[in-house]
Parts: sequence; C-alpha cells; structure tokens
Amino acid sequence: MTLLPTLWTADVVYTGMGNPVRDGGVVVSGGVVAAAGSAAELRVNFPQAREVRGGRVIAPPPVNAHTHLDMSLYAFQSLPYFRWIPEVVIAGRHLRGHEGAVVGLDAVRASGASGLGDIVWHPDVMEWLLRESDVPGVAYWEVLDPNPATAQATFEAARARLDAWKKLERPGGMRVGLSPHASYTVSHRLFRLLSEYAAGEGLPMQVHVLEHPSEAELFAGGAGPLAESFLASMRRNGVELSIADVIGREPSPELSAVSYLADLGVLQARPTLIHMVNVTPQDITLVAQAGCTVVTCPRSNANLHCGTFPWQAFAAAGVEVALGTDSVASGETLDIHDEVRAAWALHPELDPRVVVRAAVKGGTRVVGGRVPFIRRGEAWSDLFLWRE
Repeated sequence: MTLLPTLWTADVVYTGMGNPVRDGGVVVSGGVVAAAGSAAELRVNFPQAREVRGGRVIAPPPVNAHTHLDMSLYAFQSLPYFRWIPEVVIAGRHLRGHEGAVVGLDAVRASGASGLGDIVWHPDVMEWLLRESDVPGVAYWEVLDPNPATAQATFEAARARLDAWKKLERPGGMRVGLSPHASYTVSHRLFRLLSEYAAGEGLPMQVHVLEHPSEAELFAGGAGPLAESFLASMRRNGVELSIADVIGREPSPELSAVSYLADLGVLQARPTLIHMVNVTPQDITLVAQAGCTVVTCPRSNANLHCGTFPWQAFAAAGVEVALGTDSVASGETLDIHDEVRAAWALHPELDPRVVVRAAVKGGTRVVGGRVPFIRRGEAWSDLFLWRE
C-alpha cells in the first residue's frame, strides 16, 4: 500500500532561502521534502496530498543569538535597567556559574533552538561549554574593565585565556568568541586592544550597546541615572574615574555610543551589537555601513523599561537583525519561540515573516553554521513545525 504525501500548511513558510511566504506549505513524501511554496499552488500540483495544518510557522529551527546561561538560577525581575544591574546582576553574582549554565543549556536544548550565542562570565562555564555543549554556536568570553590604567594587563589576561580555549573547540560544538561587555564598561584603550585582537584572530564578538535611554545620556553629557549608578559602583571598588576618563574624551551632545565605537575602530571588527534600542538615524547608518548584525531581545527590553527596538528603521537600512532571549533574570525564559511570539506582539507593525527570517537567518549569521534548507530532496524534520 502506497502512503499518500502530506501537505503541511502554515501562515508563514520559510525554506531558509529567499524570503518567507504567507499561506505556505511543504509537501512531504516518505520522510523527504517533495516541494515547498504557496499552499494554493501545492494543492493544485499535489491534489492527492493529505493536508495537515502545521501551525503558524514552518521553518528551520530558530537560533537563540544572545543568552546569559550562567544566570539561569536568578529569579526574573522587572526593573529599570540602571537599577537592575546593581540590584539583580551584581547582587546575585553568587548564583552565577556552572550550575546555572547547566540549567540554562538544558532549557535552550528543550526549546529546540538550532544554535546559541552565549555570554560567558565564569571560566569553568567556558571550558564546560567548549568541551560538552551539544548545541552549536559561540561562547563569548565577557570582559569588563573601565579603567584605562589597567587596560593592557586585562587584555593580556583575556588573550591568554582565549588562546588556550580555542584549542578546546570541537567540530559541531561551540566556538570561542569575545564580548567586551558594554559601550561604557570597557575603557577606550581596552576596547581598541580587544577589537584589534578579535579582528586579527577572526573571533566573533558581541557588545551590549544603547540598551536603556540613560546610556545615551551618559555619552551625551556624562550624567543621568546610568552614569550615576556606574560611577558609584566604581567608587565602591576603590576606582575614582569620570566618564571622560573611561571613554577617553569629553561627553557631548553630538556623541553617541555607536559613533564612539566607530571612532575607536571597534565597528571595523564587525561585532554583533546587542539591544540597540535607543539609537539615532545616524547610529543606524553607521551600523549599516560597518556591516554589523544587531540582536534584539524584545522581552528583556520591555521588562527593563528600555523602550522598543526600531526594527523597521534597521530593516530599511539593510541591517541584519537576529533574536535572543537574554537571561531569565530579564527575559523570563530561554525559549526562543517565546521570544518570537513576544516580537510579534511588541511589533504589530511588522510583517510576521520578518521576525521568522530574523530568528533563523539572522541568528545563523550571528553564530555561524548553515541553515538547514527545506527543499526538494532534503529530509523532513518535525522540528520544522514551530510551536504555537
């Protein structure tokens, strides 16, 4: 007895090539893709196919392009960003480490994500991910040091670790990357050293940029709640610096975090820029010219009172966008499907196909690898049926 082919249909079908289609479908016969495209055309061409609703999306599995796995033992809290950093992240540092990363990786694996971009704070977590993670992607070593006087020593320590960790990379596993934490937590001298090293070694890089409006205030005038919180934190650690000391120039209304990084040469290393909520049109132009990819984390942005990512403006400029969950402390879960649904809800002006492509193609561009195409002759996978 010959089994009839199945026509799986969905509101959005993305084959991994070109653009997603509305009201699409995939014909599957004997566990192999026979055709994909418009559901209406497939019904005509495969009249014998048994039609089954596949859900809202049929596409290759999405990529979680930005996480903090080692914060997975934190409790979720919604606070303004400039309070969340000291009251949640720093206060909870005793919770960070290997145990949290194990919990986090389990959650990412259970979500069905095909790739992962993780910011790593603890060296034990880095070694564990490189040796054992069965989810491919990039483990970005996080570096923070706002003091220009210690930039060289901090850089040399980071370089020694990264050079050693590169020897632990495995085919199909995670690769080593670098994350100068944020535009204002790494001194101008250290930023130059790290970005030049990353470019020379071909290391992928992620940087948190313009997450909260107060970050724009910091660069424009050296003041605002984030600047005050940041300077107070340094004083508690015995470091007396001004914002001008950290960034190597006086803040000014014409200065933004993006133009600052461009002037330093950081954008020449084509880092992936995380958040990018509070940007100007000139910022978007600079990012587009540099060829940088941007990762948006819609739930975290909303929960930390950061604003709404100007997705349409980035798309209009030709900037590749990806999606990430951030940590459970701000993003609630590490399920990239939850992030996709949040993006649809928080960006009602967007065509849903834009979000699907970002989660697949944009995420793959961030962490590397190849999108598994849904095309004639390729094996069919139930992972292509996204959860509602």
